Amino acid sequence: MGSLFSQIVTVTAMNIRSLPRRLWMSLAMVLASAVVVAVLMAFLAMAKGFEATMEGAGSDRVAILMREGAAAELNSVLTREQVNLVAESAGIARDAQGPLISPELYVIVDGIKKASGTEANIPLRGLNAKGMAMRENMHLLEGRMFTPGTNEMIVGAGVLREFDGFEIGKEVRFGKNVWTVVGIFSTGGNVFESELWADAAMVQAHYNRGSSYQTIRVQLQTPSDLAPLRETIEREPRLNLDIQTERDYFANQGEQLRYMAIFGRVISFVMALGALAGALNTMYTSVADRAKEIATLRALGFGNFSAFCGTVAEALVLAAAGGLLGSLAAFLFFDGLSTSTLGGSFTQVVFSFEVSPDLFMQGAALALFIGFVSGFFPAWRAARVPVVVAFRNGA
Repeated sequence: MGSLFSQIVTVTAMNIRSLPRRLWMSLAMVLASAVVVAVLMAFLAMAKGFEATMEGAGSDRVAILMREGAAAELNSVLTREQVNLVAESAGIARDAQGPLISPELYVIVDGIKKASGTEANIPLRGLNAKGMAMRENMHLLEGRMFTPGTNEMIVGAGVLREFDGFEIGKEVRFGKNVWTVVGIFSTGGNVFESELWADAAMVQAHYNRGSSYQTIRVQLQTPSDLAPLRETIEREPRLNLDIQTERDYFANQGEQLRYMAIFGRVISFVMALGALAGALNTMYTSVADRAKEIATLRALGFGNFSAFCGTVAEALVLAAAGGLLGSLAAFLFFDGLSTSTLGGSFTQVVFSFEVSPDLFMQGAALALFIGFVSGFFPAWRAARVPVVVAFRNGA
């Protein structure tokens, strides 16, 4: 066993030392692997960042209620009477001021994207102090809270990052209404940072919503326990509502960009096929270039298996180098990159690409797959070429 191992090490070392003779073809294999890995990691980082942004907003302690059949807040309409009926339900946490309930509005306004200068939809959320308190990780980065009953608003950090004209003190016109930005808030990088927040009563007045709302958020007495509220909804015919925890709601919303991960894997697979074709050519050339050396080693008593393993090891080294280069490029160019895309309510969701350790593992696995497949068949050929033929071809 020790002799076989030393043979494999010797052949592998010989192959690696001979790489300068095939420098450009070897670099081509490295770069092909790097591009495939970088593309895969870019798509996966996009999907992972979006999913983290959506799921980070959800809490098992908060339930969200919408009109029955509404898939998103924008499609829901609720009356003041329904809000009052929900507020009387069991299962809702209470403080000295009463039930912890936040009826909210969700309207679409326009903003100008910094990157492209084009208009894009931004959500303007009308809510009250209890609604802000339910976002436990919400805190002001700059400025102050809006004053109820005024045309003041606070802006999510994501909106400030991606859109023009939302700095503190700026007046922002939406149609006939002018709002003043008085604060910048953060919610830990989740989807709420893609929103503008203002007093619910002012949003109702400016957008002719009367006394209606679109969603009701309630803080639960027991996390994830929706049974008391469901009983109230089933018992009261005026409450044609769907209910779910906020965590489940945003997890479902986040599924829309999971297709990006699937698309990225498909694109990477197609590119990997192209990279394999180039890598196979590189490795067959490598075997032909070293035919005389392989024959010499076999004449000295080296086995076929050592020639096979040495060639596969060479391919793995080149592919691993490419995978490392591609992973490094993906990390440098994409990790933390801020962008925005359409969310479930046709509004922009600001999120950051997230290159996590598991993505590095997936990139490494793809690179090693390319290396193994591209090395296997040339290695098989190197192990089976007769010594006499190898000397004749290598002369």
